[in-house]
Amino acid sequence: MMIRNHSGPKTHIISIKCAFQPRTLIGITLLLLGSGLFCGVYAQFGDDVRIRGYVQGMPVRIAAEIPEPESPLPDGGFTGITPGDQVWWEYRLQNRLNLRWYATQELTFTWEMRTRLFAGDLVRDIPGYAEGIDVDDGFFDLSWMIAEEDDWLLHYIPDRFYGEWSSGDWSVRVGRQRVNWGINTMTNPNDLFNIYSFYDFDYPERPGSDAIRVQRFTGFASRMEFAVSPGRDLENSVAAALYAFNTRGYDIQFIGGYYRERFATGGGWAGSIGNMGFKGESMFFVDLDDDDSGSRATNLIASVSADYMFGSGVFLIGEFLYNKEGGRDQFHLMAETLSPDNPSFSRYQLTSQATYDFSPILNGALSAVWYPDESALFLSPSLTWSVMTDLDFNILGQVFVAGDDSAFGNAGNVAAASLRYNF
Repeated sequence: MMIRNHSGPKTHIISIKCAFQPRTLIGITLLLLGSGLFCGVYAQFGDDVRIRGYVQGMPVRIAAEIPEPESPLPDGGFTGITPGDQVWWEYRLQNRLNLRWYATQELTFTWEMRTRLFAGDLVRDIPGYAEGIDVDDGFFDLSWMIAEEDDWLLHYIPDRFYGEWSSGDWSVRVGRQRVNWGINTMTNPNDLFNIYSFYDFDYPERPGSDAIRVQRFTGFASRMEFAVSPGRDLENSVAAALYAFNTRGYDIQFIGGYYRERFATGGGWAGSIGNMGFKGESMFFVDLDDDDSGSRATNLIASVSADYMFGSGVFLIGEFLYNKEGGRDQFHLMAETLSPDNPSFSRYQLTSQATYDFSPILNGALSAVWYPDESALFLSPSLTWSVMTDLDFNILGQVFVAGDDSAFGNAGNVAAASLRYNF
């Protein structure tokens, strides 16, 4: 999560504090009793029903400069907030609960959900913050604001809720699910149904979509798929088919379909060159309706990536993305979302990520994104320590470095720490 910062490059001193008001503690109690009760029990009941999940606490510090009223964010954004340098603290407590019922050998039901408590400055100071949390873009609105006060809120939403039938070469899945057609690690133009944001550090499961998905496996590493995700109106619906196969050590896929009033076609590959992994994806979008000028709007998106494990133990990924219609005059990450037909905030994007295991219980990572057409750089270092079995501690930062004239010159900086117990 980033908030605009009009001061250009800055160095922020990061500190961690924990202070809750009584009403916030009430919200925490509701979260633990309402959805985290399974943490202290055995996570599997018999052979047919399984329960997994985690509880995570996370303080987040956000530093930004609020623009003057003459340049507000879309839809009112920061209206009512004092312009100038601002620092917000938010405290998050999240329970993830994953339930799976193996009804028969062929039929399985899955229900995965998030119950989250948000407390602190953002809830109190940002107009419309609660409404931004209480959003469900699926065909069914399953979002539930359990409780809301001046400086805290408690919210529930399922992101997986489906039944799956599998028999022989066939698989049919109906309900809220993740239709994962992406190949690259960081940017996925092929993900027509539920693209995710590389900047979202607090959602490793990634979003799902209300869809019907039919798969037929036709041989080794080959399959045909059809998926449809109906919108609440036809204009927001998605329907597409995929054909995948393997040839000469490469997994190849072709995609074609309808994406929100646009025709979409493309494909991707995954293979290797020597000891180096080599992947790529591309999609081409064409508007199905003529615009006022009588011409058709199009967009071409292509990404290619390589990954390599060095003898030192460093695993490195590099990716280049081209988005013909990418680029913004200003950067409003809290107010704008990514989409499959516009998955980046600039036309060109170079992304890299390096990970290294300092020890069996300590892992470090550094992600970087360079936007050459915007003269901007995004950096995100993180460190994860396995404190004990099922208990992990993580710290991370997100920093934008850019000049005042860049669209990214006003992006805020984030620091967060989390303690997560898996059950």
